[in-house]
Amino acid sequence: MDIIGEVTSITIGTIRDVLPIAAIIFGFQFLVIRKKPAHLGRILMGFCWVLIGLSLFLLGLEWALFPMGKLMAAQLTDPAFIHAASGGVPPDVGVLWQDYYWVYIFAFLIGFSTTIAEPSLIAVAIKANEVSGGAIGVWGLRIAVALGVAVGISLGCYRIVVGDPIHWYIITGYVVVVIQTSFAPKMIIPLAYDSGGVTTSTVTVPLVAALGLGLSQTIPGRNPLIDGFGLIAFASLFPIMSVMAYAQLSEARSRYLVRRNAKHAAQDAAKSNSQN
Repeated sequence: MDIIGEVTSITIGTIRDVLPIAAIIFGFQFLVIRKKPAHLGRILMGFCWVLIGLSLFLLGLEWALFPMGKLMAAQLTDPAFIHAASGGVPPDVGVLWQDYYWVYIFAFLIGFSTTIAEPSLIAVAIKANEVSGGAIGVWGLRIAVALGVAVGISLGCYRIVVGDPIHWYIITGYVVVVIQTSFAPKMIIPLAYDSGGVTTSTVTVPLVAALGLGLSQTIPGRNPLIDGFGLIAFASLFPIMSVMAYAQLSEARSRYLVRRNAKHAAQDAAKSNSQN
């Protein structure tokens, strides 16, 4: 493996991708606004650190996360492992969808863990906490989104196993989203819709794509081109539902606490009056 060549290639690719962004930002700053930004040296140094960090991150994905995800998908969906895990079912009996339970568990855990580590979600959660004055918790939002991704990827793996058409799942999911939007707190709706997009980024996509392709390549009768893709859509859809559900549960809990405190206060007042 040509380590120096791969490092150089990824670094050059990262610079090529980031340069247009820097050109737009500095172009507007100097040509349109015509004002020198404060702490220009720190900004330039920050861009350098961004280039270094992205290069190392992408290198780690190529060397570790993506191959590991593909390997795990191939091993978990291997017919020999499936038959052994299902109690030694003879190959001529066939494999049922419930025999792939290890795949669903792995999909849930990998979806949850990759979403928790997603840099874009961390940034959005921190900003949402700052803007809301602490009303939206950083960890509460991250866990809600991670649970949505985990459930979505598990359901997407089930769809690949049984071979159902993907559009029925997506249509049903968005019908649920529309219904939830009518009842969810207004403050959380835009954030919930954004949360569905920030999850599908640099950490989640490689592993989820590797899982879907590995699953479709191993299960007999599945086409990797038709069945291997689509997990990203589940990872984008279900966080919207989970974040709005999190807000609805929080709102219901707040109303319950208010009613309980008011009831206790009324009981205390009545008890005090009876004693007087």
